[in-house]
Amino acid sequence: MLCTACCARLPPLTPPLCALCGAPTAWPVARCRECAGRRLAFTTARAAVAYDANVRRIVRGWKERGLRGLGTAAARIVAERLPRADVDLVTFVPPDAERRLKRGYHPAEQLARALADLWRLPCEPLLTRVGRTSRQRGLSLPERRRNVARAFAARPCDGAVLLVDDVYTTGATAHAAASALRTRVEVVTFARAIRAPRLG
Repeated sequence: MLCTACCARLPPLTPPLCALCGAPTAWPVARCRECAGRRLAFTTARAAVAYDANVRRIVRGWKERGLRGLGTAAARIVAERLPRADVDLVTFVPPDAERRLKRGYHPAEQLARALADLWRLPCEPLLTRVGRTSRQRGLSLPERRRNVARAFAARPCDGAVLLVDDVYTTGATAHAAASALRTRVEVVTFARAIRAPRLG
């Protein structure tokens, strides 16, 4: 579990931000250089903290060392730092079956269910993985997009959906999952990678 002082030190993502993908920018923009020219299937993406070295250690402890209490803490931080999403239900990026078997749980699902409880929203597993994908870590942006293209299938749902994942890196996974949902999708993650300077 994270103490109050540790939570306060986690780097926030503060405006101005890209209106679409939530990347830090030098001034308010509808689309930043990171997402300009891309067709993104979600309406907005927001994260509670920037993915720096300290946050990376937290995420690794949560995902790779089985420290499940960090998932509950992450949900609390998201609920404190981000406005409640204007959606009808919450879902999550589904796990790779092999990694879920190894961990015994799925961090994105844990975050989604804890956040749904805090925001008093239903949480349902709408997405499944179809076929096999490689790990996204270490792949280039084009490789990430190809890796998860058509990687998800979704059951029909009514209303707007909040799609939850642990870290937003390039948006490739969020886009692929939102594409399968075929409804209005808002994306929320605990952390967001900052890959470029604060440019519009």
